[in-house]
Amino acid sequence: MKFLETKGLTKAFGGLVAVDDLNLAVDKGEIVGVIGPNGAGKTTVFNLISGMLPCTRGKTYFNGETITGMSMHQIAERGLARTFQLPRLFGNFTVRRNMLMGLHLSAETGFWKCLFNSSKTKASESKLAARADEILEEVGLGGRKEELAYNLPHGLAKTLQVALSLGCNPALLLLDEPMTGMNMEEVQEMALLIRRLRDSRNVTFIIVEHNVRAVMGLSDRVAVLNFGKKIAEGRPSEIAQNGEVIRAYLGGTDDVA
Repeated sequence: MKFLETKGLTKAFGGLVAVDDLNLAVDKGEIVGVIGPNGAGKTTVFNLISGMLPCTRGKTYFNGETITGMSMHQIAERGLARTFQLPRLFGNFTVRRNMLMGLHLSAETGFWKCLFNSSKTKASESKLAARADEILEEVGLGGRKEELAYNLPHGLAKTLQVALSLGCNPALLLLDEPMTGMNMEEVQEMALLIRRLRDSRNVTFIIVEHNVRAVMGLSDRVAVLNFGKKIAEGRPSEIAQNGEVIRAYLGGTDDVA
């Protein structure tokens, strides 16, 4: 059985079918890219897999269990986490405080107790603070932990969002446009981070990304969506030469990579 698998996954909004009968399978330890033109349904796929949206029909299986119909929280508890296109950070909090907030949300103490420094939160603060510092060091933000989050460059804000997702020890991480809007150096650093987390933590990744060149260089396999349908899947070198993919992106005969 595949680590993650969707069978016939479909989402309709009224008469619009945003995701149409998607079959996608991911092995443990893989980095799989999902690409496609604007409006292809890529983020909707993430919303369905993560439980943010209910599917119209179809099933999603994760680590041997059907997760269709579960809440986002229930799915996250099973080790499947996600990030979002825009970093969801507390801009007026420091990097470290953001990390602590994320850890508290994953722990028993909860959001409001964290905000108001309840006794239960204080009792666990030392342990969580050590874990927060460890994760920030792991992703390369250890030297910026006292900076306010809104002062971070775009690339580091994206890195902090990845750090927050590590707080629940995911086995599978869905990254929604982790490199979009980055300069070349930031893209390279994010790619290195993803590979490092795959190797050191054995995290499996599915990456939705508009930066086609970056995701083709990073992924083991790539799936291509167009108008909600999967039109191709294979190794990056195969996808780069696929005529249907080229037409979907360019309407011509150039190379997508």
